[in-house]
Amino acid sequence: MGPDYRRPAIDTNKQFLMAQEEGASIANLPWWEFLQDETLQKLIDQALLDNRDLRQATANIEEFQARLKIARMDFLPNMDVNANAPVFGTLGGFARPGFPTSFNYFGQTTLNWELDVWGKIRRANEAARAELLAREENRRTIILMLISAVAQSYFDLLQFDTQRNIALRALSSWQESVAISRAQLEGGVISRLDLDQFEAERANAAARLAGFERLIVQKENELNVLIGKNPAPILRVQTLSKQQMPLEIPAGLPSELLQRRPDVLQAEQTMVAATARIGMTKAMRFPSFSITGFLGVASPALSNLLLSDSDFGVGGVGLAGPLFNAQSLGFEQQAAEAQVKQALANYEQTILVAFKEVEDTLIAIRTANDQQKARQEQVEALRSALHVASLRYRGGLTSYVDVLLAKRNLFEAEFSLTETHRLHLVSIVQLYRALGGGWNPGDEYN
Repeated sequence: MGPDYRRPAIDTNKQFLMAQEEGASIANLPWWEFLQDETLQKLIDQALLDNRDLRQATANIEEFQARLKIARMDFLPNMDVNANAPVFGTLGGFARPGFPTSFNYFGQTTLNWELDVWGKIRRANEAARAELLAREENRRTIILMLISAVAQSYFDLLQFDTQRNIALRALSSWQESVAISRAQLEGGVISRLDLDQFEAERANAAARLAGFERLIVQKENELNVLIGKNPAPILRVQTLSKQQMPLEIPAGLPSELLQRRPDVLQAEQTMVAATARIGMTKAMRFPSFSITGFLGVASPALSNLLLSDSDFGVGGVGLAGPLFNAQSLGFEQQAAEAQVKQALANYEQTILVAFKEVEDTLIAIRTANDQQKARQEQVEALRSALHVASLRYRGGLTSYVDVLLAKRNLFEAEFSLTETHRLHLVSIVQLYRALGGGWNPGDEYN
């Protein structure tokens, strides 16, 4: 009884609006080929082994595997065994030999086998299987999010390392400038105002350095939680500028999201389970048929328990149906139908969010790449400007204020370049996650 599940028709574009590269989606790459930094690969391996959220999701799958086996047992007869021994004595007065009472010895087997006439048990198994598949997709969602989170945190850490090094160079440079300006102040070459400006820049660099030291430790702690370890330093071998990503970033076809993204598949399996429950609740409103019976032996004396006149038994067909609760079961069916509507809305919303995330990350990759190129040109121009300002200052053609401005602009541009480089890498990782990448059928972590 009840409707069979049919996947809803979903309108999709022929291609992503922001996609520039055509070809097989990067989501087809296993994560260990997509993320090529060996240190990062080891961190992800550790996370897939010891992350507590992933362990919880795995245990949740084991629970629903057991629930599916329980549902399948409803297809089989239900048999119970009872036995009694009046070890504390009897009172006598047995109307019929072999009739089981609490005053005699007896062993009894009871059989009850419900016939799945209306398909209630089949629908229950269908719902249990869909719930199990939904939990499996939830685990895959956590795997994908975990890979993405570890990679993003690792790139954040590399960004802070690079910016700390820039802050160290800036601090050293400003300390040198402060020493020079103090000597010039004593010689009457510059005013106190110039020295105060250099002191302020030195203090700003020191404050930034302290901030990056804090961010590094906090990011290491975040990574340790993801990989299931107590706080400890995180090894880094390659720098942010050495990170390798695929040269081409094709997104593939929008329709692939419906077959690949685990959160979309999880929402669909939730809808499958809700649809099956409509048949369950509808079948409960009809009479149930079962084969029943019991067989055993009973006797007032243990020595007579196995004699021919001590056995008893009966078998037949049972019929049970709702009477006064029929209206309540009708409301149960209405509730199940409302749950399907909720599941459908959630499924459609999940797909909309999936398309949005892909388009957002595609435009982020494009603009971050353009920003990175522009920032690199800016840094190169400012390095040239600092070199020229230094030469002009040494030649007595300009004041040291021009050198101060050139240094300040260069350090700020280097900070921005590092942030843009990290944004580009993280955007690619986010696209990989938005496309449902990370595994293929038969992969190690499928």
